[in-house]
Amino acid sequence: MDPGGLDPGGLDPGGLDPGGLDPGGLDPGGLDPGGLESKKVTMIYLDNTLLSDDIKSTFFCCDMEKCKGACCVEGDAGAPLDEEEISMLDDYIDEIKPFMVPEGVAEVTSLGVFDYDAEGKFVTPLIHGKECAFVYFEDGIARCAIEKAFQENKIPFAKPISCHLYPIRIKTTPVNDLLNYHKWPICQKALIKGYNEKIPLYQFLEGALIRKYGRTWYNKLAKLLR
Repeated sequence: MDPGGLDPGGLDPGGLDPGGLDPGGLDPGGLDPGGLESKKVTMIYLDNTLLSDDIKSTFFCCDMEKCKGACCVEGDAGAPLDEEEISMLDDYIDEIKPFMVPEGVAEVTSLGVFDYDAEGKFVTPLIHGKECAFVYFEDGIARCAIEKAFQENKIPFAKPISCHLYPIRIKTTPVNDLLNYHKWPICQKALIKGYNEKIPLYQFLEGALIRKYGRTWYNKLAKLLR
């Protein structure tokens, strides 16, 4: 989901870091394991993209057992969608519905497979203004019905690319794509796990970045960030 539509450019959503929080006391030496500390963001140039340097410096790995899939529930708008994704959701909604909760099915039946956020951009609908309409729950963890349908070979596409890429947010301009790390307090456990396991954000999102920009682009990125 979209955490409040706080910052489509992703630099610092609403001053979420009042002074450089240290998640879990992991940084006795002044390092910032999650890129939470306020700093001037510089950009990395690669082909038709610009990436904020904290995509390199931030360690990140989703910890679903700890966060319970909060990104599918929190926020005041659904996950960003593009027109192609809306078309595919329309075409395959009957294959996705069996994996959705009844309230989500009712929402998309009434509203359709997309809604608009405060800026008039396409997003997934919400159930009573809360969780994503495409959510389902397994052992208390919020998961994606679209992704489940894909895993079960019912549909030919995975979850929306904005979800797959999170916590990277993309802002498209006439010249290039701007990729920024979006900071959200509910992902603090992912910062801790990523730091402990030494997984850089760009490596955690390898599959999503390849899906978006291709293997050649990712290989160049990995070489650039080593």
